[in-house]
Amino acid sequence: MKKIIYTFLVLTVFSFVGCTNELDTNPKVELTLDELLAKDPDAVSGIVSRLYASFALSGPNGPGSSDVSDDAGESPFLRGIINLQDFTADALKNRWGDDGLDQLTTTSDWDENNKFFKYLYNRIYYTIPQCNNLLSVLENVNLDNKDQVIGEVRFIRSLAYYYLIDVFGKGVLATEDNFGTSESLPEASRAELFNFVETELLESIEALPQTNGYGQANKAAAQMLLAKLYLNANVYVGTQRYDDAAIYIKKVINEGGYTLDPNFVAIFSGDNNTSPEIIFPLIADAVNSQSYGNTTYIVNGSLSAETMTLSNYGASEGWGGHRTTKAWYGLFGDLATSTDDRAKLFWTTGHSYEMTDYKKWTDGYPSIKFRNSNFNSTSSPTSFSGTDFPLFRLADAYLIYAECAVRGAAGTDLSTATQYVNNVRTRSHASPITQSVLTLDFIIDERGRELNFEGQRRTDLIRFGKFTGGSYLWPWKGNTLNGTSIPDTYNLFPIPLTALEANSNLQQNPGY
Repeated sequence: MKKIIYTFLVLTVFSFVGCTNELDTNPKVELTLDELLAKDPDAVSGIVSRLYASFALSGPNGPGSSDVSDDAGESPFLRGIINLQDFTADALKNRWGDDGLDQLTTTSDWDENNKFFKYLYNRIYYTIPQCNNLLSVLENVNLDNKDQVIGEVRFIRSLAYYYLIDVFGKGVLATEDNFGTSESLPEASRAELFNFVETELLESIEALPQTNGYGQANKAAAQMLLAKLYLNANVYVGTQRYDDAAIYIKKVINEGGYTLDPNFVAIFSGDNNTSPEIIFPLIADAVNSQSYGNTTYIVNGSLSAETMTLSNYGASEGWGGHRTTKAWYGLFGDLATSTDDRAKLFWTTGHSYEMTDYKKWTDGYPSIKFRNSNFNSTSSPTSFSGTDFPLFRLADAYLIYAECAVRGAAGTDLSTATQYVNNVRTRSHASPITQSVLTLDFIIDERGRELNFEGQRRTDLIRFGKFTGGSYLWPWKGNTLNGTSIPDTYNLFPIPLTALEANSNLQQNPGY
């Protein structure tokens, strides 16, 4: 998986209706998918690999190609996750001022015309019908491990739907049962999508193996995604499901076979495919799977030769775009005296503590958490990153358990929760805490210290009631220097105009 060149595509023209008119994919060969699999059932592994790759790559023919009719550099799935989850929140800001990007980084003036909303929506509805197409023909294909393959595809589709639920709150429910329909699909509510993904994951868990190839879903990956769905259920459907989140996160912890990496930096280095902590990665390769939208965006975007030595981080290019704010590094207190390894992952030389101008490179500290250099061996700088993105990892599972315990979930206890938190903290040489310190306020801060820049911060802040309103302010929230209140409307993004125009059954989210 690490070295595969992802050249397989689903090979039919999609007539899928109900998302945007930009989702059609031209056939690359003259075989339909079922004809291809009838001739060569082994082609399934390549097609499934390509489905996994849809979260990290822009297209099948290198970084300049795109699966959808959007900019190949700007539109990849992971880049969308970072833009919409991290730059809209407190810890990270981008300075480029691209059309639409300023509105994300200042959490202001959002509307249905912002191209970055369209990019992620289109990527979601590229991956979903690709999965539907494969599922629609797999039943008629003879495969030794067909149930497992179907489980993997359903997991991939569930992951795409999870982001739809989280960021847009609704859409259309496209499955293999209505694949290829000529009618516009009806709008599906957040609750309908939630219930569908819950069922899909519960059934996928049964079909998936306990262990699988690197970069492929196993039981723990599906259990982790299901735990995250339940963790946010109060936001998504208005019903607390912390008890259920605890059930599945305990399975990840106790049955998954993962251990904390002894070195925090190793999890985010070029050879992190060897980390014992990563449950499910989005794979990058500097040669075979180049993309401007995988961790290349994170690594190169956080570096600039103006103030830094790029080669120290395995990069030969620095784009000078992303810096952190004191809402992140302020969580560590005095960076100069902190013993926490995570506090050392900010570049301070030549940069100001205060971000008085979010468009000025030297205002705010760049994050050097992700790097393209190897941790365990020497490596040479490259233009594209080969560092995998740890979408799910064990430290997050520990913190989810702790949050469930503080929220009173059945089957959890605060003593175990405190130990899990201390496992995370002492791994980075941070001081252990006592049980009395373990509060929701502590957990949201610890999640920031541990997980920022991993595509989770906006969702976390919403779950803790800190994203909208004025109770928690951060630099440039609401496009003001010291932050200002923003409306609850912003807990969801607007449905892109292109989607509304393509399907009259879709209605805009309230407030837009």
